[in-house]
Amino acid sequence: MATPVSSIKYLGPAYEEACRRAQINSAEELRALGADAAYAKLLNSGSKPHFIGYYVLVMALQGRPWNDCKGDEKKALRQRFDAIKAQSFDKDLSEFERILDSIGVIEPQRGT
Repeated sequence: MATPVSSIKYLGPAYEEACRRAQINSAEELRALGADAAYAKLLNSGSKPHFIGYYVLVMALQGRPWNDCKGDEKKALRQRFDAIKAQSFDKDLSEFERILDSIGVIEPQRGT
């Protein structure tokens, strides 16, 4: 069993940098925001949208191993992620770009 996030460093250097850009300064702030609001704040500060990053954040904030989510629960997380991403990024992507975006290969253009 994983332990709850005790510091932002627990999430690794990429999250630490993203949190710094988003002005999230502690694990307490992450927990207070919750996974969805924290991830939206990360996206709005310029982070790339990656489902795996969102998924890992959700699991870490719940104190669960990153691979502890499967089936319907994982599908529901994907829907939440897509909704958060849609608020921050353009949806004017070609079908090919959507496929690449779904696996985190491209970064959609920031919405205006």
